[in-house]
Amino acid sequence: MVVIGLILACLAGLVHVFIFYLESIAWTSALARKTFGTGTVEEATPTKELAFNQGFYNLFLAIMVFSGIILYATGHTTAGAALVFAGAGSMVVASAVLIISSPDKAAAALKQGVLPLIGVIALAVGLALR
Repeated sequence: MVVIGLILACLAGLVHVFIFYLESIAWTSALARKTFGTGTVEEATPTKELAFNQGFYNLFLAIMVFSGIILYATGHTTAGAALVFAGAGSMVVASAVLIISSPDKAAAALKQGVLPLIGVIALAVGLALR
């Protein structure tokens, strides 16, 4: 179960790297505008700085998860698991906040929150069974 949890957390991290790309690098691109419903380039441009900042939050969460996986894999299991729980757990809570604050964005919230949620559960169960 631990390996499954780490794999799911890694996949969640990759999703968040992609979100970073969309928000911080490609905010006014057709793909980002379609994904986030920001309209035209002119309509998306005023929010570019906010998206840039938010994208880095997503990147830092992914880095936290990746660092935890590396630490866990290299024998630093306690520190590694703590980082995975913190990073993936933050992803889960952020998706819950999105659902609560913007119910119309529930699909997006589920896309960013389901993998880390299942990963956290699998990791917790796996560690409890060791």
